[in-house]
Amino acid sequence: MFKRRTKVSPTFNMASMTDIIFLLLIFFMITSTMVSPNAIKVLLPQGKKQTTVKATARVVIDKDLNLYAAAGNEQEEPVTLEELPKVLGAQVNDSTELFVSLYADEAVPYKNIVEILSIANENHFKMVLATRPPSQND
Repeated sequence: MFKRRTKVSPTFNMASMTDIIFLLLIFFMITSTMVSPNAIKVLLPQGKKQTTVKATARVVIDKDLNLYAAAGNEQEEPVTLEELPKVLGAQVNDSTELFVSLYADEAVPYKNIVEILSIANENHFKMVLATRPPSQND
């Protein structure tokens, strides 16, 4: 008279979830290659070894001795030498140390690089000089 019902357990198909994950992976891989780390064209000197310090701010000096500064993923903005400590100091928290990458063109006189390094030293910023990787011909 009464028909006994059996419990049917639902099944989950992982194929559609896997497709979505792979599409997201491909999307992020393609978009990450399009991001330019610095929009200002600077011809960096060549270095023998490369360091991998995660910079929290960057300073750029182009061949015309124009000075630009930015923090994090922000766009570089023109600054003067006097404004530089204030701009970089705004990025320092009590819990973090400020690592600043200095991108200086090959044509920039050593005197201008030393001025930036002394400002960093006076304000207790850790400065890293950015270079381009060694070429394959060397």
